[in-house]
Amino acid sequence: MATACLAFMDTFTKKIVLGAPFVMVIWVRYLIQASMTTLFILPVAGRTILLTSRPWILVLRGVLLMLTTLLAMLSLKFLPVGEFAAIVITTPLLVTLLSSRLLKEKPSGIRIGLVLGGFCGTLLIVRPSSGDMGWEMVFPVLLVISNTAFQILTSVISKSERSMTTHFYSVWVGAALSTFLLLFGWLDLEGAQLWFELFAIGAAGALGHFLLILAFERAPAVTLMPYMYMQIGFAMIGGWLIFDHLPDHFSMLGIGLIAICGLAGGVLTIVEARQAVSP
Repeated sequence: MATACLAFMDTFTKKIVLGAPFVMVIWVRYLIQASMTTLFILPVAGRTILLTSRPWILVLRGVLLMLTTLLAMLSLKFLPVGEFAAIVITTPLLVTLLSSRLLKEKPSGIRIGLVLGGFCGTLLIVRPSSGDMGWEMVFPVLLVISNTAFQILTSVISKSERSMTTHFYSVWVGAALSTFLLLFGWLDLEGAQLWFELFAIGAAGALGHFLLILAFERAPAVTLMPYMYMQIGFAMIGGWLIFDHLPDHFSMLGIGLIAICGLAGGVLTIVEARQAVSP
């Protein structure tokens, strides 16, 4: 569900940033996302939502999320979607490999193989060209680094912080930073459809990131990473509906490989859980 929401958000973001300043898009998205989060969480948790033993870690997560969002929009603005997706999708691979050292999670050879299989499936979908790339390549490279740090930090703090508190801090840090960025890119937006799409982006982002936090509370990073590749499949559906881009045979083969790796990862988790509780 989280990957579906995030793919929906990326699809409409791609559509909007082609004709609107990305600073405005980020600001509206975070403002809506933060407002919706507050309206949902505050009546349930009250002021206790602000209680945390690691406030600066939560602020850092919000900064990383904001930076990842900014770099993603810059990448989508300057690079073709295929090359962009091929570079960004290396994030789950890096998270899985780094988690064994940073989080003391030990991925098995089978899990590493599943991640590599999902990565190969993604390459079948995007098939990045070998054409010349300019200075804009720095944006997706920095995006991968930022997103990897964000995912690992999410896994770390999920062990000690409530998901609602984590999400509350993250979105409001993003809202504050994006408001500051408005000083450099304010522009009046016109049209009811554009505002509706911006609202949809904020709603999808709020739900997607909240579900992602819940996932990290219930499973280690090495278990979740194969499922992250499913976002490519949902993104292709969004591209077909919004941009009328239909997948070819190689792309369908890649989607199938990603689905198989994700399903195998789920089955492996069940098997490992049963082995852990068996005498």
